[in-house]
Amino acid sequence: MRIAQISPLMESVPPKLYGGTERVVSWLTEELVALGHDVTLFASGDSITSAELVSCTDGALRLDPNCKDPFPHLMKSLDVVRTGAYEFDLLHFHIDIFHFPVFRQMAARTVTTLHGRQDSTDMEALYRAFPQMPLATISNAQADFIPYANTVGTVYHGLPENMFRPNYRPRGNYLAFLGRISPEKRPDRAIAIARAVGLPLKIAAKIDKVDAAYFRDEIEPLLAGGGVEFIGEVNEREKQEFLGEATALLFPIDWPEPFGLVMIEAMACGTPVLAFRNGSVPEIVDPGYTGEIVETVEEAVKAFPKIAALDRRIVRRTFEQRFTSARMAEDYVKLYRKLLARDREGMHKSNGHALPADSEFSLVQV
Repeated sequence: MRIAQISPLMESVPPKLYGGTERVVSWLTEELVALGHDVTLFASGDSITSAELVSCTDGALRLDPNCKDPFPHLMKSLDVVRTGAYEFDLLHFHIDIFHFPVFRQMAARTVTTLHGRQDSTDMEALYRAFPQMPLATISNAQADFIPYANTVGTVYHGLPENMFRPNYRPRGNYLAFLGRISPEKRPDRAIAIARAVGLPLKIAAKIDKVDAAYFRDEIEPLLAGGGVEFIGEVNEREKQEFLGEATALLFPIDWPEPFGLVMIEAMACGTPVLAFRNGSVPEIVDPGYTGEIVETVEEAVKAFPKIAALDRRIVRRTFEQRFTSARMAEDYVKLYRKLLARDREGMHKSNGHALPADSEFSLVQV
C-alpha cells in the first residue's frame, strides 16, 4: 500500500525528548516500511525516518524560539498533504481533528488516530458534524467517551521489541515517575507513596509553560522534604537506565488517560507498574502479572509489597505478547484494508453505478 503518515509538528519524529504522539508515529512508520509498504511521512524537517520524508517545517516547533503560534504552520502542512493526497491509498492522520474540513470529501481513504483525551462534551458537536471521518482509538476507555463518533477500531500503542533491555536484577532501589508535571498526572501522589513505603523517588518529567505555576506552588515545596530527586526530561538512552533500575513505576493519574505510553515502556524494561484506576489503566496493566491497580494512596501503599514481589520476567514477556510496535503495525494494516474494502464497496452504491472517489456518498459509515 501507498500510505501517508501525517504527524504533529511540535516535535520531530522521533522526538528528541518528550513527545508521545511523535514517538508512536515514528515506530509505526518504521514498522510499515519494514513490512514492505510505500510510506511517506509528513513531519518536521529534522525528523529521521526510513520512509520518504516530506518536510512541513524546518524543525520541531516546540524547540523553535521563533515559533509563537503553531497553527499557521499546521495550516500550511495541511495544504501540502492535500495537494498530494491522491498519490496515496490511505492517509493516516495523527493531528487531532484539524484536517476534518479539508479532507471530508476523501474521508473514506483516511483514518485519524485520536491520541488525546475525549471526555469534553464539546467534541460531540464536532464528531456529529463530520460523521464521515473514520477514527481509530488507542483504548476502549477513550472510545467510550465518543459513542456517537465514527470509530472504526481500537489499536493499542506498541514500541520496538528491542528498544529497551529487560533488567531482571535492578539495583536502584527507588521508585520512578516519568512523564509531565501536571495536576492530572499527580506527582504529589507519587511523592506521598514513596515516602510512605520508605523508598526514594526519582522524577523524570518535563514542565510545560502552562504547568509552571503548578510546579512552583504545589510540587517544588514537596521536594524539600527529602527522598525525592527531580531529574527533568530524559532521552531514550537515559530512559533505559531510569526505568530499568527502578523497583516500580508509579502512575498515579487523576484523569481519563487515553493510553499511557510510559506504562509499556516500563514493562519493556521488566519494571512493574503501580497505577491508579483511571482511563486505559485496566486495559494495560494486568494485576498480579505486570503491576497492581489502586484507587487511593493508602491502597497503593498496601499494594506495594505485591509489586515488589512480581516476577520481572513475566512483566517483560507480557510486554512482548501485547505491546510491540510490530503488533501495532499489523493491527493498523488490518484496519487500513478494512477501510479500503469499504471504500470499494461504496463505489458501487446508488443502483450499482460507481461514484467519484470524493463523493459524499462513497464515504465510510460504520
